Amino acid sequence: MELPGSERSPLPGARSVGQPRAEGRLEVTVLVRRRTDRSPYPALTELASPPSPFPRRLSREEFAETHGAHPDDLARVREFALRSQLEVRSEAVGPRLVRLAGTVERFEQAFGIALERWAYSDGTYRGRTGPIQIPSELDQVVVGVFGLDDRPQAQTHFRRRRTPAATDRVYPPAQVAAAYAFPPGVEGTGVSIGFLELGGGFSDAEMEAYFRGQGFVPPTIVAVSVDGAKNLPTGDPSGPDGEVQLDLEVAGSVASGASLVAYFAPNTDAGFLDGLSAALHDTVHHPDVISISWGGPEPSWTAQARSALNSVCADAAVMGVTVLVAAGDGGASDGVEGGPLVVDFPASSPYVLACGGTTLVLDGTTISSEVVWNDLAGGEGATGGGVSEDFPLPPYQSTPPVPAAPNGSSGRGVPDVAGNADPATGYAVQVDGTEAVYGGTSAVAPLWAGLVARCIQARGAPLGFFNPILYRPGVSETCHDITSGNNDGYSAGPGWDACTGWGTPDGTKLLMALRGPPSPG
Repeated sequence: MELPGSERSPLPGARSVGQPRAEGRLEVTVLVRRRTDRSPYPALTELASPPSPFPRRLSREEFAETHGAHPDDLARVREFALRSQLEVRSEAVGPRLVRLAGTVERFEQAFGIALERWAYSDGTYRGRTGPIQIPSELDQVVVGVFGLDDRPQAQTHFRRRRTPAATDRVYPPAQVAAAYAFPPGVEGTGVSIGFLELGGGFSDAEMEAYFRGQGFVPPTIVAVSVDGAKNLPTGDPSGPDGEVQLDLEVAGSVASGASLVAYFAPNTDAGFLDGLSAALHDTVHHPDVISISWGGPEPSWTAQARSALNSVCADAAVMGVTVLVAAGDGGASDGVEGGPLVVDFPASSPYVLACGGTTLVLDGTTISSEVVWNDLAGGEGATGGGVSEDFPLPPYQSTPPVPAAPNGSSGRGVPDVAGNADPATGYAVQVDGTEAVYGGTSAVAPLWAGLVARCIQARGAPLGFFNPILYRPGVSETCHDITSGNNDGYSAGPGWDACTGWGTPDGTKLLMALRGPPSPG
């Protein structure tokens, strides 16, 4: 029987160039359902309307026991693997993941597919067409199978300034944090920030040189390998190194006391799922905050991938981990050439804090002006934003006037908040030892991650899933409302809008609004 939502089509312009059966073994990730015999899983409406501002979070161990995979379901997958002559490489109860290994031919037979090698404009990938087949005994047990198709799934959301102009402004990240009134006296000490990275890397020596040059004691930075991916700098500042080092340098500059953990995973749907799950369920480094600056247009993901990743973000909400995601740099079309209005995923998940972009002009640390970032005409990008066609309007967005989605449905509005992202008012960073100016919403997610880390230290407790709180009167007003500009699809205006959400932070006011009794656990 068909696995719902697993249909795949070739990339545009791709052509089949042969069979990959002689390419050796591969590994595939199987996602099973949550267990339901312990306690019901909280619905979004419950998380959005908790009895107290910050509901009790489950520890990673409690979550695995209560909502992880059921032993019987894992046994069913093991039996299927044995029958299909596939090796079970690993099982993870909390993330509900089973890692299988075997030959291409065995996987083709096990899942009723044909794998081909496809050539496209940027190289080749192993791909499939149509849906995945699973046996009837795994119906409702297996909710996703990932990694059979290894096409690149996500794009970075940074923009390197290539053609400087006389009007450009360049800011150290700490100057932007000061302009946004990040709470003084706290630097995120004791807080762990995780970063999902799908390529590239950093060197300890270059990171240390950057932070010492900014006047900071270099933070602790740890690299974690997922699915065989490693911290491997390419030496190209315009490649994925730019993403990795921008993330670390922005967050480490605005929350210099925090520990930074980079989770390196392959840039595939399986890698994205496994990397995010590894960060969320890490019982060694215990991230309190996860920053994601990679994504892609909603339609570029299979329905099973959107559902699977959204479920991981929901798990983060239950576990009290704040997930921040860049909203994209391609304007309201998310960079789809000649395409309709579309939002970026996973920024469109209702369980994440989606981060849009502005053009920020400062006089010292005072904001002189701030508008929606849009330089699509100049080829420098624009903030993503819009309305999801795949995720319905969450209850916490029932008050702001979220417009209808392009298909007329009532959908999740993106973004929730914003920050400086225009490379013409960009961040002074150092990538592969080269001083450069970077922007993009990739910078906004780690910027907000640093603010969340400071607030966690100040509160003495995680913020967790605070979207519902952010949308309450008195909290949303702590943001600088951006009322001018557009992203070639939506216009800014008073209150929430589909360009910059509620706006950019006044961190001190936000902390005051978020203060409350620390949650147990």
